[in-house]
Amino acid sequence: MSEYKSGSNLEKVLTAGHFAATGELGPPQHADPAIISKKAQHLKGVVDAVNITDNQTAVVRMASIAVGKMLLDLGIEPTIQMTCRDRNRIAIQADLLGASALGMKNLLCLSGDHQHFGNHPTSKNVFDLDSMQLLDMVRRMRDDHQFLCGDEMKPGTEPHFFIGAAANPFADPFEFRPYRLAKKIAAGADFIQTQIVFNVPKFREYVEKCGELGLLDKVYLMAGVSPIRTYGAARYMANNVPGMDVPQEYVDRMRDAVKGIPDPKKAEDPEAKKDARRRQREAWDEEGIKICVEVIQQVREIPGVRGVHIMAIEWESAVPEITKRAGLLPRPQV
Repeated sequence: MSEYKSGSNLEKVLTAGHFAATGELGPPQHADPAIISKKAQHLKGVVDAVNITDNQTAVVRMASIAVGKMLLDLGIEPTIQMTCRDRNRIAIQADLLGASALGMKNLLCLSGDHQHFGNHPTSKNVFDLDSMQLLDMVRRMRDDHQFLCGDEMKPGTEPHFFIGAAANPFADPFEFRPYRLAKKIAAGADFIQTQIVFNVPKFREYVEKCGELGLLDKVYLMAGVSPIRTYGAARYMANNVPGMDVPQEYVDRMRDAVKGIPDPKKAEDPEAKKDARRRQREAWDEEGIKICVEVIQQVREIPGVRGVHIMAIEWESAVPEITKRAGLLPRPQV
């Protein structure tokens, strides 16, 4: 994996053998660009690239490619996301040509959340392609200079993307997950960003199986990590999110983080209520960041894990502290 596919900073960091770190920025549900600059300032210089989600949770948001261009203008390398839910193969290929022409070099290919999860549940989805077919199409555009229909592109005019895919090591059946990863690699994935890792022993088992299949020599595997924001969030992820494995230990730690702090709901005085909420928030923030840092340090010791993808949606301000405590700073210059 010494020849650059796109020449992106992320690709160069991984190819050089550094432990990569990427972040994530959730576009707003409006057209004001100011929030992009505000969020981006927390991520600049502390990660190697920043994922721009594509209408995550099937909720209408500012377009990933548009936000990607804003990040480029701010001196930050974006990883645009592309889902199969909202576009057919014509629209996807057109958008990819435009994104490449605007200077975007990293791409994460996803199926996309079903629209019934979002704010337009009666909308018509597309799913003309699935994530495997999307990966293969992008690879063919880049490497074979061909559109999906077989029409040729003039050499030198094709889009050059460092192609990524997502993987969930914890979904059932667990034993099948490495084989699904193998299919994504065969389809064209250059790097993988996983579902959020909390159960490190189970993730280690997954990585070891991937190694036995020879997959870790063919792809750059990055572990997804995230700071837990509240005790309620910990309980929800543990009990209600399919494919998420949150050990009870972490749920208990988030619960115990606010022991000794008065319950804001029981405070009669407005100032006391406000103070209790502030103290509760600070305690949860500290414990959530601490858990995230611990997970990063543990997955970094697993052979074959080449980086972490830090998902702190709507909490981008936590990323500098996470990377600092985890020993990920300064980021390598390549």
